[in-house]
Amino acid sequence: MHRALITGGTAGIGAAFARAFARRGVALVLVARDDARLQQAAAELRTSHGVEVETLVADLADRDDQQKVADRLESTDAPAIDVLVNNAGFSVRASLLDPDLSEHDRGFEVMQRAVLKLGGAAGRAMSARGEGWIINIASVSAFITQNNYTAIKAWVTNYSESLSVQLEGTGVQSTAVTPGWVRTEFHQRAGIRGSSIPGFLWLDADDLAEQGLKDVAKGKAVSIPGGRWKLITALLRSLPRPLVHRLSSLLSSRRSKER
Repeated sequence: MHRALITGGTAGIGAAFARAFARRGVALVLVARDDARLQQAAAELRTSHGVEVETLVADLADRDDQQKVADRLESTDAPAIDVLVNNAGFSVRASLLDPDLSEHDRGFEVMQRAVLKLGGAAGRAMSARGEGWIINIASVSAFITQNNYTAIKAWVTNYSESLSVQLEGTGVQSTAVTPGWVRTEFHQRAGIRGSSIPGFLWLDADDLAEQGLKDVAKGKAVSIPGGRWKLITALLRSLPRPLVHRLSSLLSSRRSKER
């Protein structure tokens, strides 16, 4: 039986991946900061799908907690982890000109350093066994230039592809899943209403997880769920950079009006 460790596994995209794996009979290790919410999510998955669910309380902004999760990935005393989903994240809204870097620092710890540390730990452990899958949740916003969040997600995408290159021949696969706008509590937490976003552009989190896993099964290094987002991403990649910058500026202006 395979076992998947999912960071930020109690809400949004992480919870959708947890449900998708549970439907396949995959045992789970859910990682999140809120113990009460972890226990509730674990109980629901056990009841609904009859799978084994382990919980691990960790704040990935804390380096000791990052190490705790890395140790679980490389543990030889606990059941082996076959799949890592690096999902934990949040919207970094602070300006790049803000002298207070606390929000940027937290974004770096959760969405870059933790991804790097856990990806490395998983890659080593899985390579030793000759099989494994690492899924890094990025974003279509990686292809625009709005703020530090888009910069972070660009790094995640590039990192994930670079990891897939370094894992060649090991039996371990790395895939960046780059969703567009997804109906989760992410935007609510960030204070973004999303009222200006056309309905047809929104993705359902469960559909996203299923499409992402199909792309993982096909061995893709980058997964872009949804045909409309594949088209948008192809366009963004082909546009001259000044046009991408202009589009990013317009999106930022519209987003600021929604707050």
